[in-house]
Amino acid sequence: MRHITLRQLRTFTTALRAGSFAAAAEKLHITPPAVSVQMRQLEELAGMPIVQRGAEGLMSTDAGRELAQAAGRIEAALAECDDALAALRGLDSGRVSVGVVSTAKYFAPQVLGAFARAHPSVEIRLEVGNRAAILAALEASTLDLALTGWPPGKMAVQKAPLGEHPHIIIARPDHAHAGRRRVAAAALAQETFLVREPGSGTRLLMEGVFASARVTPRIGMEMGSNETIKQAVIAGLGIAFISAHTVAVELADGRLVALDVIGLPVMRTWFIVNLANRRLMPSAAALRQFMIDEGHAFLPRFPASNDAAAGAHTRRLSKGKRRLRVRVHAPGPERLT
Repeated sequence: MRHITLRQLRTFTTALRAGSFAAAAEKLHITPPAVSVQMRQLEELAGMPIVQRGAEGLMSTDAGRELAQAAGRIEAALAECDDALAALRGLDSGRVSVGVVSTAKYFAPQVLGAFARAHPSVEIRLEVGNRAAILAALEASTLDLALTGWPPGKMAVQKAPLGEHPHIIIARPDHAHAGRRRVAAAALAQETFLVREPGSGTRLLMEGVFASARVTPRIGMEMGSNETIKQAVIAGLGIAFISAHTVAVELADGRLVALDVIGLPVMRTWFIVNLANRRLMPSAAALRQFMIDEGHAFLPRFPASNDAAAGAHTRRLSKGKRRLRVRVHAPGPERLT
């Protein structure tokens, strides 16, 4: 393994992402035969096949996955070294890779935009994905920081609270329970719930809430994004347990309502998370502290109490006083699968 070169590893990881040797050659600005030579040499050094061809292109073998993980750690170490050298030169520069769960994409870019204006020389790479994908990337050291409402339980991390994260049940304005006060969870047992995929933070929280109420919700559809869930609820396909931060606009313009269910909203906390055993470079540490100090100011506001006279359909979420354009370095890292 000590004879493997960085060029070979980068050729290998590029080929995996691109899906073919020809596409990798185009990205690397070399010829396809040159890619083939690099891959053949790498397989000889590994002593076993590292890729196989599938219906969707190149796929890594078990040995290839080990190499890909090692390559990710090497790239992360080189990036850390680059940031450290920049700090020693006294430069306000460096790179920060930030992963946010999809529920946080409604406010996280504003936080990053504010930091980018204060530190224009820092390159910010933003990755949005579900909780499992973001935490896997954090564990693989391809992310410096992760923003999540459900920190990992088995991974050694440092976590710091960013602000409150309310969860509510949404429905169409003409729903039978819209405008009613203190609806019991049991009254929703026959409703059709539209839910996120298993493993998402919102799904885990919903399951815990209904288990505590001894209610088994009827699952209608599993959907991979909050946007799809919102549109499905608006279309009348069911109701949904969802982060209040994802439906600020729809509640404000009356396309959705928050049902006044006993025990809701459930208040969770947003956390900024980083690996405990990985040293943060100055730029990443600065962004982490900025999010701890200022992140709460960018969270959409949700009222703590209900207004019976106005009814649930008149509740509003405000965007807060700050309105900032998103400014993140493009392009971000490859899409996680």
